[in-house]
Amino acid sequence: MIRPTQNMEDDTRHVEIIESSGINEPFEVGDHLNHKSSRKQYVPQKCRCTPKVLCFIAAAIILVFIFGYLIGYLVHRNKDLAPTCATSALRYEDVSVAHETGAAPLMDWDDVKKLLAEKLTTSSMDAVLGQLTSSNHRAGSPGDEDLGNKVITKFKEYGMKTWTDEHFVKVQDPPASGYNRIVFKNGSEEHPTGFLSYSASGTARGAVLYAHYGQEDDFKQLKNMNINMNNRVMLVRAGRISFAEKVANAAKVNASAVLIYPDPADYPIGNDTSLFGHVHMGSGDPYTPGFPSFNHTQFPPVQSSGLPHILAQTITTGMGTKILRQLGGRTQPNSWEGINRLGDESDVITVEVNNVLTEKRINNVFGVIKGFVDADRYVVIGAQRDAWGPGFAASSVGTSVLVELARSISDMVENDGFKPRRSMVFASWSAGEYGSVGATEWLEGYLSSLSMKAVAYINLDGIVTGQNGFKVAASPLLHSLVQNALKEVNYDKDKSLLSQFGKNNWESAILEPLRMDSAAYPFLAFSGIPSVAFRFHSGSSDYPHFGTNLDTRENLNSVTASQVPQLAVRAGQFAGHIALRLVHDHLLQMDLKKYNQLIRSHVVQINGKVKAVQRLQPQLLPKTLTGQWLVMASGSYNRVSSILTADIQNSDLENVEMCRMINDRIMTVERNFLSPYVSPIDSPFRHILLGSGPHTLKALTNHLDALKSASPEANAELFRNKLAQATWTIQACANSLAGDIWSLDNEF
Repeated sequence: MIRPTQNMEDDTRHVEIIESSGINEPFEVGDHLNHKSSRKQYVPQKCRCTPKVLCFIAAAIILVFIFGYLIGYLVHRNKDLAPTCATSALRYEDVSVAHETGAAPLMDWDDVKKLLAEKLTTSSMDAVLGQLTSSNHRAGSPGDEDLGNKVITKFKEYGMKTWTDEHFVKVQDPPASGYNRIVFKNGSEEHPTGFLSYSASGTARGAVLYAHYGQEDDFKQLKNMNINMNNRVMLVRAGRISFAEKVANAAKVNASAVLIYPDPADYPIGNDTSLFGHVHMGSGDPYTPGFPSFNHTQFPPVQSSGLPHILAQTITTGMGTKILRQLGGRTQPNSWEGINRLGDESDVITVEVNNVLTEKRINNVFGVIKGFVDADRYVVIGAQRDAWGPGFAASSVGTSVLVELARSISDMVENDGFKPRRSMVFASWSAGEYGSVGATEWLEGYLSSLSMKAVAYINLDGIVTGQNGFKVAASPLLHSLVQNALKEVNYDKDKSLLSQFGKNNWESAILEPLRMDSAAYPFLAFSGIPSVAFRFHSGSSDYPHFGTNLDTRENLNSVTASQVPQLAVRAGQFAGHIALRLVHDHLLQMDLKKYNQLIRSHVVQINGKVKAVQRLQPQLLPKTLTGQWLVMASGSYNRVSSILTADIQNSDLENVEMCRMINDRIMTVERNFLSPYVSPIDSPFRHILLGSGPHTLKALTNHLDALKSASPEANAELFRNKLAQATWTIQACANSLAGDIWSLDNEF
């Protein structure tokens, strides 16, 4: 546990005096602050020292001392007037710094913004969109490889250092010969052409049960209605959560299979359009969890814990509505959309899935713009390159924005004198449609280096799906930076993105949770790298053509009033603004205090529920168990984040080494929220606040609910163990943020 606040502040003030160059420093600290004369000591010679000579010598000494004092005062006064790190790190409206020492002369931030706006143009974006649009570029196919070659060729044209990253991954594809099938009651056999990669294979037969969107709350409502869900075949609507989450939720209630259909209220795509996707409750190659799928590796055969053990299959709108109309049984809950029956035991259906497991060679493509000061620290900007079909909104737009950002920023460096402090890595991922496979395999291959050196990840997948709304999902560390970008990037000539989409309360209007099926999610929850994803959209529902063969430019034009190039430019400016800010400034603009509120809200919930369980089920949790230690760990993080903020405010931008040390402390925050007590094989998303699994604070809250209701799945000893682990994970994050080991006092 961190020392009491007063002691910590006293220590901090002492360190600040040493590191600053103020005139109040004691003379004995550092030779550069010593104003004593460095000349050899005067040894008097044998001579006559008359009073006149002695007076002359005394006057000379006094004069030298006065001149030395004045020179020292002026030097230190100038340093005191130099801008402080707080100007760069904490105040977004006053961040322009006029000068910098070191290898990279600092360009004024307003000039950087202006240059990016000049370079990213609608005409150039439209041209690249035409060059990088493809009708067939499924992962590992010749079309995917050809598109990757186009991207790396452009990177080379821009003068960037390039390389590729090859992986051999296992994926599921639909049967090459044969088919998947469903038979409802005594009706005709249906052969859906869509499929869900990583489904279990085989045949299941059971009664259909309609489960709305397949969310946890949907199954809770069915349970509260005392409906038997054992061995039922769940019929659920697509949307709201990922396919993988729907199947995982169904598996928890002992369903035998899941059928997913696009309801016409959410997906106006016609009766016969097929859906494609995956149901791995994770990311990356599920047959090499926690390590990369390099060729000829000798890792023992193992499977991800996120692979489902039940069948999963997509069906068309026509198939789904046909089944719904024939269901009997009870009426659905009033809170669900539509008027449907849930199904009874006589509504039997047979589901057969025959997907085949294949190995594919994929290549990620990279280009880098190297920094001029901290070249070994970098911001990563990435976009998925592959798609099930045309994938125009899913991948073509993001890939085009990636290439245009690389061109624009390279040109700024080459021709306009912009010198980023840190490096920028541009990544084109393959096998994104199978669950961010290319991106995750890269993370697994170089995790120890990336978690220490990658400053942030910016995701460009699916960034244009409409024009009437704007959503951002990001690590809390990046929220203030996101807000600043919203203020400074224009939506049109008269309005910024913030004034257009989030004028009153931008957080409630624009921020949304980061979804597990986003490529930014493994960067954040698996690797502990602050990440951001964003999108222009048309409404509350998802873009209906994702995962279909209808994801074309024509259909995207229909929901954007043919403004795709213009919206892509705005998306590029938003992503570019965040990236350039992170490589331009002396100190990383990450708001350490944003996590305080999130931690505190979880702590309040857990404490309240612990007391409720002790009152209602006293035999499960003894009175000696309290949330005191969790509260203290939360307080430690709050205290240390405040102290580091004070360190920043009193630091000197001219001290390159000091700024690097502070940045390194900031970069530890996200990765230290990864629980060290769980295996990435069993729980890859180890982030205790934003991850997924029994180690998270959300899971602790759910566990307390189960204890309160005396659920058979509840385990009091397991809860106490997980609570202790989560508590120490927060405390360890605070310890790391504090910096020096002598600043710690962890006596609970």
